[in-house]
Amino acid sequence: MTVELTFREYQDGLEQGKLLGLYCGECGAVTVPPQAVCSECGSRKLKIGEVEKKGIIKTFTVIRIAAEGMTPPFIIAMVETYSGAWVMGNIIDMDADSADMDLMGKEVIIDSRQVKGDVYSYGDIHSIVFKLV
Repeated sequence: MTVELTFREYQDGLEQGKLLGLYCGECGAVTVPPQAVCSECGSRKLKIGEVEKKGIIKTFTVIRIAAEGMTPPFIIAMVETYSGAWVMGNIIDMDADSADMDLMGKEVIIDSRQVKGDVYSYGDIHSIVFKLV
């Protein structure tokens, strides 16, 4: 099986300021991060393309007890991009204790930052972050 977009290529895109995804030739869905098949219909007819780096917060949670190496509290959100892909990341430049339901539906800009690896991970990676518009 051929993988259209590898994790390394996806990471390189983030490092260069691009959000890369896979556009399905069957159903039109957009998948981020890379997968071997379309997340909606299971098709392998996928093409690499840039994904819009703006979207709307659909849900979020404040993490108060975090995994080893992470410093709580912080906010994790699910955002639907204007391209249709759903991505998860941290909301930055905002006090986690001030997060409330008013965040729902807010527009964000999607970016990334380098995150230190831990004993369980692949190593340092670029992780998606959101900034309120």
